Amino acid sequence: MGLSEVSNILWRQRQLLELLLFKLEEEQLVLKSGSTRWLSHATREVETVLAEIKRVELDRAVEIQHAAEELGFTDAPTLKQLTELGAGPWGRIFEEHRKAILELAKEIDEMAQNNRDLLARGRDAAHQTLISLGEVDPETYSSQGTTEGANGRARLINEAM
Repeated sequence: MGLSEVSNILWRQRQLLELLLFKLEEEQLVLKSGSTRWLSHATREVETVLAEIKRVELDRAVEIQHAAEELGFTDAPTLKQLTELGAGPWGRIFEEHRKAILELAKEIDEMAQNNRDLLARGRDAAHQTLISLGEVDPETYSSQGTTEGANGRARLINEAM
């Protein structure tokens, strides 16, 4: 099968990365809406796509190893090394795969970071709401620098005394 099969797996990987980007954007829309009802579903879909990507990564590694043996490589070549193949159109094909995967990885990283930021802001807002309702004690820092719940409610201190 060789290089043709590696290329087919790379196409599948690109499709999955695009699907992951879509699922992360869906998750972001749920986060921005402020509705947490569907957040667990969106997160589960992201995790499902990630699991499939891992499976395809394994397929890719196995197929690249087979192709490496056919091409005379002693170790499995990287995608960058496959772009340097001079035989026929394969170098150009693998370079296109490489560029597309790198661009998708960059977009996915940015989207995932945005989602983490939104989750952190939501968590902080919920925590502040619970503090204001007296449901949880506010966290303070101990003399060792660790966070701990304050004993009792927040207090006003009259410095004039």
